[in-house]
Amino acid sequence: MKYKILLILFVISLISSGLLAYGGYNNTEVCNPDSQGCSAVSLSDYSTTFGINNNYYGVVIFLFMSILTYSHIKNPKKTKSSIIKLGVTIGTIVSLYFIYLQQFIIQAWCKYCLIVDFSMIVAFGIVFFSWRRKRKWKTR
Repeated sequence: MKYKILLILFVISLISSGLLAYGGYNNTEVCNPDSQGCSAVSLSDYSTTFGINNNYYGVVIFLFMSILTYSHIKNPKKTKSSIIKLGVTIGTIVSLYFIYLQQFIIQAWCKYCLIVDFSMIVAFGIVFFSWRRKRKWKTR
């Protein structure tokens, strides 16, 4: 059940990243045109890493995580589980950094970015609490 929820969160993040990447590629605004938040975030100095738009990274990463999670649901392996947990942990750290940037540096909010960020935080909560519950059960 845990991995099915993670898969849903990864697909939601993939769609949000895809919309942002599509909008950036076509120079179109995917958010409400009256909202300056998405534009401020997508045009900021923090919107790229190593010269590549962060949305493109999101598409690739969430596509990979979705395929890996689906594969794990069909054929569970400890290695796949470990990669998923590592990806969620790293993704959550990056998401917290992006939330910090939007709040304190850019001072604008992008709703699609927040969907991705909060999806990662929820995914981390699922991974963390299931690990904790599993560990607690083993010690009894």
